[in-house]
Amino acid sequence: MSDLLEIIKKLQSGQHLSESECSLAAEALPRTDVTPEDKKAFLVALHDKGETVEEVTAFARVFRRLAADPQLADFADEAIDIVGTGGSGSKGFNISSTTAFILAASGVKVLKHGNRAITSQSGSADFLSQQGIRMDTDPALLRKAIEELNFCFFFAPAFHPAFKEIMPVRMELAKAGQRTVFNILGPLINPAKPAHQMLGVFSPEWVKPLAGALHNLGLKRGIAVCSELPDGGYMDEFTTAGTNHLSGFGEMSDIQTTWRPDEIGFPPCSVNELKGGTAEENVALLDDIISGNGRQGLADTLTLNAAVAFQVAGRADTLNEGCALAREIMLGGTLKAWIEKARQFYQETSPA
Repeated sequence: MSDLLEIIKKLQSGQHLSESECSLAAEALPRTDVTPEDKKAFLVALHDKGETVEEVTAFARVFRRLAADPQLADFADEAIDIVGTGGSGSKGFNISSTTAFILAASGVKVLKHGNRAITSQSGSADFLSQQGIRMDTDPALLRKAIEELNFCFFFAPAFHPAFKEIMPVRMELAKAGQRTVFNILGPLINPAKPAHQMLGVFSPEWVKPLAGALHNLGLKRGIAVCSELPDGGYMDEFTTAGTNHLSGFGEMSDIQTTWRPDEIGFPPCSVNELKGGTAEENVALLDDIISGNGRQGLADTLTLNAAVAFQVAGRADTLNEGCALAREIMLGGTLKAWIEKARQFYQETSPA
């Protein structure tokens, strides 16, 4: 792969890549005739040089094209994905997945993309499985789920076969503490390509670039966010525990700001109120919240995330309107009924 070696040399000299060079490299990484050493050298060189918005966009375009098609394009224009990059090390509750449940329970179509835990005890796939939601890949079952539940889930490894050949290299680099472009790529390559997205980011410095990449990919509306916590840590969600760094894209591109909880009507909470555990423990925490007995800071944080997601999806015109709707769904019995309906759906629907 002399072309890839030339690209590696260009990166090592500090030069940015063209879109065609990014595409060539992205297509080379899943190939079996490219050595693991060359793949590793490329990923390290790209990280060390620093990925640009244009490079991330080009990579995302390739892997969106290589993904398995769930055949739900007719829902994409109205649907939303609520997803985080992970990697913040915050060990938080499954905020994105619960927010997705709240929106689905309200009637908003949610095409959610995710994986099992990598940097936490409970990834979205772990949490959903604990709720009885299967990792189905059959297009007919996915269509039935989005029609009946307003929700379906795309388990990333099943929809991105190209990642299989890259995973050993990623794992080796991860053990050495080396980040790669794949740490930020997952949330950009939802195989169903929903037009709306709320993206949680592991670091404030990546909020605007990832918003820019989603803008370049042609999404209609969305917000990228990272919450900077008082203890110096970060969470890839909106929180009522820290300062939220926001960057909009698509029709919301004019949003470039920060929100502190007290500025938007929420009492600041302790980071400890947002801590999660295993998938089983997180399901129990959600049951407490639905019953009105959960941690107030976590309930407020879920309300805030759902409120912004309602704005992104066009269901609320203001944050206050979104908060009112989120609380009504979460505490008024609608979310509880939806979760039970989802469990029953998967119990009664045979796997393909």
